[in-house]
Amino acid sequence: MQNYKGAKQKREPRAQQKTFGADYENRTDNEGLVSGRNAVRELLASGRDIDKIFVLRGERDGSAIVLVAEAKGRKIPVIEVDKVRLDTVAGHNRHQGIVAMAAERNYCELSDILEYAESLGEKPFIIICDGIEDPHNLGAIIRSAECSGAHGIVIPKRRASGLTSAVTKSSAGAIEYMRIAKVANIADTVDRLKERNVWVYAADMDGADYSETDFDGGCALVLGSEGFGISRLVKEKCDFVVSIPLYGRVNSLNVSNAAAVLMTEIARQRHKKG
Repeated sequence: MQNYKGAKQKREPRAQQKTFGADYENRTDNEGLVSGRNAVRELLASGRDIDKIFVLRGERDGSAIVLVAEAKGRKIPVIEVDKVRLDTVAGHNRHQGIVAMAAERNYCELSDILEYAESLGEKPFIIICDGIEDPHNLGAIIRSAECSGAHGIVIPKRRASGLTSAVTKSSAGAIEYMRIAKVANIADTVDRLKERNVWVYAADMDGADYSETDFDGGCALVLGSEGFGISRLVKEKCDFVVSIPLYGRVNSLNVSNAAAVLMTEIARQRHKKG
């Protein structure tokens, strides 16, 4: 999570940073993972949402090509990896060069979230996760969002955690009540929300004190990734930048902790009496 006190932290070049793909491939739980060509074919046929598909680099025979083509046609991210990494993803089970990661639950569309808020007669309250990679953080954010009365959460298709079993567990059941949309482009999503008269707030350093910020009206809160914060383009498109003042020696909060603080304040303002 980005610093909320204003002191900029030095970042390593992206090439020196671990990517989400590498982190994911070393995960220890195998829930939601489907290995083997027949199993992946059946998963695609079922219509169940799929977060991503890993395929052995250089795999070019008939059935693999068909499965990859179908996945790309459905805009499912396809990641080519070497055999060692694919073995790790599959938990060393037989995979025949392909492994799919099925979502714990199906995603919705951004329009579904907006329509849900409208059906309640409420102004939209949406959380946008711009690349949250740790499933425990995403699960905690989902839990705080549900407790704060948010209407839905938006996550990107690539370089971010999907709805894994770890996310489900960390949400403590809140995922069952939360509408979650998965989009190809966060920046375009911000534009779409602004067209619907939703004010967009970036949670980042050097912003206004969140406790003195007016969150009235339709509201979308953007949270950045643990390593890089909010992407430059997304931040530029936001209407406001808000920060949490800190008074100790540590100059940053974990993204899920910061999210809980900010969402609680937004909820307080939305539900205050008088």
